[in-house]
Amino acid sequence: MRMLATAYTLTRPTPLPFAEAVERVRAELKEEGFGVLCEIDVQAAMREKLGVEGEPYLILGACNPPLAHQALQAEPELGVLLPCNVIVYERQGETRISAIDPERMLSIVGNDQLAPVAAEVKERLGAVVERACVA
Repeated sequence: MRMLATAYTLTRPTPLPFAEAVERVRAELKEEGFGVLCEIDVQAAMREKLGVEGEPYLILGACNPPLAHQALQAEPELGVLLPCNVIVYERQGETRISAIDPERMLSIVGNDQLAPVAAEVKERLGAVVERACVA
């Protein structure tokens, strides 16, 4: 399976079931030096707040501390765009793993000092998505 082209994400379908895909993403994030700072179970939130039942959808707020520190030193207000979100979700029986494209996200800031950090984060998140998708 190949990476799907979107304007702002690194996305791949996976043959793995949702729960297994979530565990693989967690393991691969750790392997790439990311910690999960927060997680949002969108399916549970929609059930609780709106009374609607949706498909599984989990947002993991991931942070690589050395890279985040480097980026924040160059651009203190960058915190409004952090952490880097990685999602695992199901649509019509297909599980997908998706991460924000940090180069696209940071392009709105207009600070050239962020380009090397964005490139490294993109490489690492891309590796997470690629490796987590393998059955």
